[in-house]
Amino acid sequence: MEYRPRKSYGAWYGLIVGGTVFGICLWGIGFSLGEEDRVLKLMLLIPAYLFMVVYAGFLFTAFTLKYETNERGLLIKAGMRRITIPYDEINELINVKGKVNLFSVIGANWPGFKVGLFTLRGIGPIRLYATKPGDELLYIKSSQGFIGITPADDVYEDLLKTLESKSGKTSTIFDTEDIPDDEKGENVREDNFYKLLLRINLVMLLAYGLYLALFFPGSGAPNFIILLLVLSLALFFFNIGNAERLYQFSSTGGYVLLSIGILVTGIFFILTLGELSL
Repeated sequence: MEYRPRKSYGAWYGLIVGGTVFGICLWGIGFSLGEEDRVLKLMLLIPAYLFMVVYAGFLFTAFTLKYETNERGLLIKAGMRRITIPYDEINELINVKGKVNLFSVIGANWPGFKVGLFTLRGIGPIRLYATKPGDELLYIKSSQGFIGITPADDVYEDLLKTLESKSGKTSTIFDTEDIPDDEKGENVREDNFYKLLLRINLVMLLAYGLYLALFFPGSGAPNFIILLLVLSLALFFFNIGNAERLYQFSSTGGYVLLSIGILVTGIFFILTLGELSL
């Protein structure tokens, strides 16, 4: 029987945001660099296309993610991957409830979609094939590793009962509110100062892009100015991913990384203002 993951707009979010960002970056590199800048152009285009291929793989996974139970075990369909967890290799079933403090080690981590290797504070490492783990998470300990999935709310109990029946294991409930504070760690999603820095980064980036869209065409400024927008975009997405990881070990480090993003975008903005006002 096939089970849908918990409903979210993560796949569409990834398509819209990823399509916009990669579209602007590829266009910006091509527009701002000419034949005389061929080496620099290749140095930017090659990693951009590599990241786009990886991102496309995650996006395909976001649109195709499903869970299935068959005679062999639990099958997780994630893009081109098929992960089977035999019933007799399931060691423990844990129903995780409450607010989870997750951070990505490697993988896709955007709103409504989380696939890859994560750390769940208070529990440990986990391979997620999930949409919205903050609502409820099924944590499966097996010889295949520690795996987390998020079946849709209307089929969650049915899938859990099927796994209990087939594996012979009784599920337990783990409430994240029972985790000691020192193990739970600081949750980046509850830190207002971190969220403020993140919003300032986003507002400055949007303001910079809007300014270029309004005043660059016909200004006579060099095309190289557009490359600054590409670099700002790349820095923004690099920072938001790594600042969240760094925050788990040092909240100050997360603040500093986001502050660097604000500083660099501000410098680019000032340089652009100078060019467009000449």
